[in-house]
Amino acid sequence: MATSSAELEFAYADCRNITRREAKNFYYAVVTLPPDKRKAVYAAYAFCRQCDDSVDEAASPEAKLSALTDLQVNLALAYEGRPATPVFLALADTADRYDIPQEYFSEIIRGVESDLVKTRYQDFDELREYCYRVASVVGLVCLQIFEYRDPAARDYAVDLGLAMQLTNIVRDVREDWSMGRVYLPQDEMARFGYTEEQLGAGIHNDAFVELLRFQGQRARSYFRSGFRLLPYLSRRSRACPAALGAIYSRVLDRIEASGYDVLGEQRIALSGSEKARIAARAWMASMLSLPGSSS
Repeated sequence: MATSSAELEFAYADCRNITRREAKNFYYAVVTLPPDKRKAVYAAYAFCRQCDDSVDEAASPEAKLSALTDLQVNLALAYEGRPATPVFLALADTADRYDIPQEYFSEIIRGVESDLVKTRYQDFDELREYCYRVASVVGLVCLQIFEYRDPAARDYAVDLGLAMQLTNIVRDVREDWSMGRVYLPQDEMARFGYTEEQLGAGIHNDAFVELLRFQGQRARSYFRSGFRLLPYLSRRSRACPAALGAIYSRVLDRIEASGYDVLGEQRIALSGSEKARIAARAWMASMLSLPGSSS
């Protein structure tokens, strides 16, 4: 059955409301985009939010895995032109408009699934695969919406996603531990002499600081590569990843300035006004020409 323009607008409005309500850093960056691209990113974010919520709302591990299977089914239906919900209606329209591969969204679902079946990562190679699925692939989805010409842009989008997810991991060590998860690579914990028993006890010692400093330096390296994405984008699209990367980079600044004090109850974050200022600066800077960029 054909979809009316009113139904489609309602679906996009639903995605916008989800993003406005749930996105902590994402929303401030997305508002810098032109309206059509902004709507498309709202749809992508709403899908990601639905992935997280479907798992959070299920009572048992089996029910959680079943919910993710249902999402894969709904994703397939959306790509067949038979979306089951407003979010999938908007997602189907976005995917069609911007030629977004279905596999990208399937990878995001698999990333959420890995949180249900894997709570430790032996080395960075394992962790990188997880970060790719839950963050870098989101960047690749957004890259399709931003539009680009040079395939090299994909590598930089992947790296920017890795940088932001690694920042999350450093910031959320205590919160993740409370949910039974340790994203710090096991071999690196051993190398720096910091144990899970110490983590559980909230011990903030030199070994912990050096371990997290190492993670932060890795994130910085990925930020440097990820920001190389910007010249590959048009001026109208450039501000969104610039703002998002700058917000996360500023969070990492705060973590470093605190001496990696991330084991207490107070979560390190930026205020809404700080995020708004960063987004405004990114938008203004995006109007300036960068070598190799298009208008």
